[in-house]
Formats: sequence, C-alpha cells, structure tokens
Amino acid sequence: MATKKQECMIIGASPIESDAVFREFPPEKYYVICADGGYETAAQYQITPDLIVGDFDSVKAPPPKSRKVMSLPVEKDVTDTMFAVMKGLSKGYRSFVMLGCLGGARFDHTLANLEVLQFIREHSGHAVIADEHTKVFLIRDSRLRLTEMKDAIVSVFPFGEQSCNLSYRGLFYPLNHESLTSGGTLMGVSNRITEDEAEIRVHSGTALIVVYQA
Repeated sequence: MATKKQECMIIGASPIESDAVFREFPPEKYYVICADGGYETAAQYQITPDLIVGDFDSVKAPPPKSRKVMSLPVEKDVTDTMFAVMKGLSKGYRSFVMLGCLGGARFDHTLANLEVLQFIREHSGHAVIADEHTKVFLIRDSRLRLTEMKDAIVSVFPFGEQSCNLSYRGLFYPLNHESLTSGGTLMGVSNRITEDEAEIRVHSGTALIVVYQA
C-alpha cells in the first residue's frame, strides 16, 4: 500500500511562466488538487493531479469527466481555490503549497487567496502561496524561519487586525517587540535578509509576510 503523502499542493488558474516553482516544490511529493484552470497548467507541465475541481467557466475546454473531476456550479459561495483547500482539509491535510494563486488578470482573486491563507490557519493548518520569485505566508502568534534566502526582499503587513507586534533576526532593519500598524507608516516594507538563517517572530496579531527573490 502506498504511503499517504503528508502535504497538499493546490494549483490555481493564474499563469505559471516556467517550471522553476515545480522544481522547488516537486508535485510528486504532494497530493495535487487543481482548481479550475489549474488543470491546464498541470497538463502544460506534465503533472498528473489527484483531483480536479471547479466550475470551468474560464477554460478553453473542461477536463474529461472521471473520478478525478468534481464539477462545481458557477453560482456558489466559495471560490474554486477555496473549495480545493476545503477538500484538502477534509482529507486530513494541514500543510499546503498554493501555486498559480498569485498575479494573473484578476487582482481580486489574489486578494481572495490571501483570505484562503487565513482560512487554512484558522483550521489548524499552515500554507505558503508561491510563484517563481515570491512566497507569501500568514503567521499568527508564532515564528517564521527563512533559510537560504540571503538578499531576498521581505515586506510585512498586519492582516485582518489593527496591528501586529514583531521581532526580526537576520534582517537589515531590525525590530525588537515593535508594532506595525495598519494604515501606519509602512515601515515593514522592503526589508532585506542579511543572514543565511533569518527569523520573523510574531508576538501578537497576524502578519502577512511577502518574500521576493529576483
């Protein structure tokens, strides 16, 4: 009997321009769920999904019907990506990598996927949204260790709350139990990792952390 994979990969419909992100996150190590047009990306990069979900209202052609496909109504209360995550959670997964969930033509979908990060966290999970250059994390009352990312740009924002209290280690601009405030001076934007191992500790509140590597 095959060993159950420990993590879930969600592939969304935003374009993925190269296979670099799949080399960093090899799909064969994950239970792969494609959300709507994400199945076209999977086909482009010869990835075999474990499940495909969506209303398929924005694809060239829907996937062929099979046990792997769950067709959803266009009129529904959740996005295709949120439904994919809910399926992953229902299967017992608590660790997610979300690809094809940044950028694209719909900025509102990117914002909605930040809410999906919060949904995962509120259901005792953790996740990263990633593309070739960017990683997005949502951290509450815990710490994020960043390894092998020296010289990457880091921006931190309070999320869903008025403020968050933080300490940084291994970043150019240090913080020690200092607060970032929503609608404040944006002092959390464009910091830089200066060490091989860096850490952002969130003492209170929720922090949206964006890491950019050129």
